[in-house]
Amino acid sequence: MKRIALLGATGSIGRQALEIIDAHPELELAAAASGSEAIDGLAPLTQVGGDLTELLERARPDVVLNAVVGFAGLPATLWALERGIDLALANKESLVAAGDLATEAWRRGGGRLLPVDSEHSAAYQCLEGRDAATVHSLVLTASGGPFRGRGREELSDVTPAEALAHPTWNMGPKITVDSATLANKGLELIEAHFLFGLGYDRIEVVIHPASTVHAVVRFRDGAALAHLGYPDMRVPISFALTYPERAATPVPQLDFGSGLTLEFEPPDLETFPLLALARQAGGRGGTYPCAFNAANEVAVAAFLAGRLPFLGIAETVEETLAAIDGARAQDLSELYEADAQARRLAERTATAA
Repeated sequence: MKRIALLGATGSIGRQALEIIDAHPELELAAAASGSEAIDGLAPLTQVGGDLTELLERARPDVVLNAVVGFAGLPATLWALERGIDLALANKESLVAAGDLATEAWRRGGGRLLPVDSEHSAAYQCLEGRDAATVHSLVLTASGGPFRGRGREELSDVTPAEALAHPTWNMGPKITVDSATLANKGLELIEAHFLFGLGYDRIEVVIHPASTVHAVVRFRDGAALAHLGYPDMRVPISFALTYPERAATPVPQLDFGSGLTLEFEPPDLETFPLLALARQAGGRGGTYPCAFNAANEVAVAAFLAGRLPFLGIAETVEETLAAIDGARAQDLSELYEADAQARRLAERTATAA
């Protein structure tokens, strides 16, 4: 029996995780947390808001599924990594922001970090058991979001409702907007660097509108392994929660006889500059990835509230990155200060837009 602590129980990932847990008797929901919605009776231990590590200390789970949105998920990520407790990570922002601090905690704890993002779960499965020396590069796929094929001049007046109309995935509002700007793929690029220890020059991003190929790993002999499946988050959630088993899910098998077509194209970095900004932030290291994440969170919130135009999201992030020093955080307090500084700068820029 695996005792699961589910953080972010009322979000898109959380709701699908509950479906997976309910379907498998070997999984037990020991604790659950939400940001603001009442969840009384959902699990033996529940919490709304507050310090998630307090809940984890009481629950003592076997697996922590961190599906909290944004930087707020960082304390729970570090709690699990430091203690060597299996971490099913859907909160990419905490790994992006904490970077070196998180990987150092992971090394000390010695536990398993099982990515729940569909692309990273796919890459993990293609890489599992492989000698790192045989790996040439990693390809992450992006659907392109609802605005694929449009130019900058066509995006000046798009609304939050339009940005939230994702063509293939059903996700929460923040990650859906991130997919529309390609910021989500930028965050995943940085996350992949820390998860798999690959240099940024060895991680490629391509647009794949059908969202059936989730990642491709190239090897030094010229071979490439791809992970395919219909776009359904229950697959990576189930993989992480039931690992090392591969439990059944209700997701249908991919029908190769139906005329399946796989198309790929390069991303339009001029129209969607956040992917390039993320790559630059990752390459510069230090707290630049933290600042990228913080500024993007502020800008997306301002866009959803109607205070910032769609194109202003990237402009806010770019101006924030240009204004910080990006020095490496020596400890958690310095990381929190870097995050807070980036948020102040981004808020000022977004307000002035």
